[in-house]
Amino acid sequence: MTDLLKYTLRIADNSLILAQRMSEWCSCGPTLEEDIALSNISLDLFGQANAFLEYAAQIDGNRSADDLAFKRDANQFFNHQLVEQENGDFGKTIIRNLINDTFYFLFYQKLSSSNDEVLSSIAQKSLKEIKYHLRHSQNWTLRLGDGTKESNERTQKALNDLWKFTGELFEMDDVDNNMLEQNIGVNNTELKKEWNNLINKVLQEANLKRPENKDMLTGNREGKHTEYLSELLAEMQYIPRKYPDAKW
Repeated sequence: MTDLLKYTLRIADNSLILAQRMSEWCSCGPTLEEDIALSNISLDLFGQANAFLEYAAQIDGNRSADDLAFKRDANQFFNHQLVEQENGDFGKTIIRNLINDTFYFLFYQKLSSSNDEVLSSIAQKSLKEIKYHLRHSQNWTLRLGDGTKESNERTQKALNDLWKFTGELFEMDDVDNNMLEQNIGVNNTELKKEWNNLINKVLQEANLKRPENKDMLTGNREGKHTEYLSELLAEMQYIPRKYPDAKW
């Protein structure tokens, strides 16, 4: 697997897995308006995933975008462990999205200047969508954190539980470094300062306490995941695997 293929799949997998998680909110949102909003976010993410997977299939030359989505096992996915976590209550979903949205808002800004014209084009389109996603998760974090005693406590618990997955966002390995040297990829480490600034501002306004940076989990770049990814893939891939020759 070439570095460009692996790099593209990493981005695609984050969008795909979070899209699947967000789709689980369809018809389960706390209000009708929010049900529609969550479903639209899911559709945006599926669109981003499809664009990156189509490019990955082009690079691969042997597998289609559908093959890459539905015929890889959990250890062949490279998404951040953050996005595979269960939705939990509404507060947990919002905090998970806030962490991810803030990162990808910064990531797509940098990727938009990539020397790879395809990645740059997809990033520019995705950036328009992620701005809305980030505004949504920020606004809800403020409402929940600075709301009732119960909403604050639940949101703080979600933040405490999910914080251990934030370290992965800023890691760099040989693939990342190679893409960076070719002016194709993004320096994730350099995003951390601005990510911290954005996150700290929201948490402070929401009366939420930032957890300590300790016991961070890692391994997504080598295909290591929590038990939740296999469960998610079992549902997402059921029909394509059961009927592999079906035409849609």
